[in-house]
Amino acid sequence: MRINFDSLKPVYMQIAEAVEDDIISGSLTEGGAAYSQLIIARELAVNPATAAKGINVLVAKGILEKQRGASMTVAHGALQRLVKERRENRFRQLVASIVSEAEKLKLSESEVITEIKNHYKNNAGDAALSVPKEGNQDE
Repeated sequence: MRINFDSLKPVYMQIAEAVEDDIISGSLTEGGAAYSQLIIARELAVNPATAAKGINVLVAKGILEKQRGASMTVAHGALQRLVKERRENRFRQLVASIVSEAEKLKLSESEVITEIKNHYKNNAGDAALSVPKEGNQDE
């Protein structure tokens, strides 16, 4: 998990998005154990309260489930909700931004599509997060 401490985006939101990314990539599976607050805090050298805040964002969204005395788990249906949310919000915004920039640069639709295809060919995707899951946690 990589956190950009120079980013304007709060660290807890970066943590939440990184966990979401692992759910989408399949590194974390529905019904399976998720990363614990303490493991995230230790691996990223952040305050445990910051890690907890990121986790709580996902609990509030119904992506993670807390079970007292047991490990944090990925909620059933989390993957479908995340993909839907990102398609409807983030991806459409990114496409609109790309098209807007392409128009400013006088790029044709075919040039934009060619760039996207080249990107797919040259970038197989990022590796999964390397934060270990913890089998048992209280929070």
